[in-house]
Amino acid sequence: MEIPNNAQKIKVENSTVDFFVYEQDDIKYYYFDTSSCAVPEPMINAMAGLKLINDSKNKLIMLNHQIPAGLFPRIENSFDFEIKRLEEQNNVLITFSYKQDSLAEVDFNNNQCLG
Repeated sequence: MEIPNNAQKIKVENSTVDFFVYEQDDIKYYYFDTSSCAVPEPMINAMAGLKLINDSKNKLIMLNHQIPAGLFPRIENSFDFEIKRLEEQNNVLITFSYKQDSLAEVDFNNNQCLG
């Protein structure tokens, strides 16, 4: 995935990779790439990035080398996610969005990867 030219690098607390933000069609997208990172960095960065998604006008995009299956059960009550396989890069692109009217709490401090 190519980051749009209007994307700006931002500081995200507890992240270990660069995060970028850009707007498109009245939606603010946050993007990060952990495709070359080892465990537990994808989980740590996903949890840091998900803190930014608190309404339906924000989405988080994660580029990773595999589907972060351990992440989904922790967040599925508060976030939806779409997975797109990028065959040419042998990566996956996951887009997270906030579930409307979700009252569930996510423990963002629980960023340990168990596999």
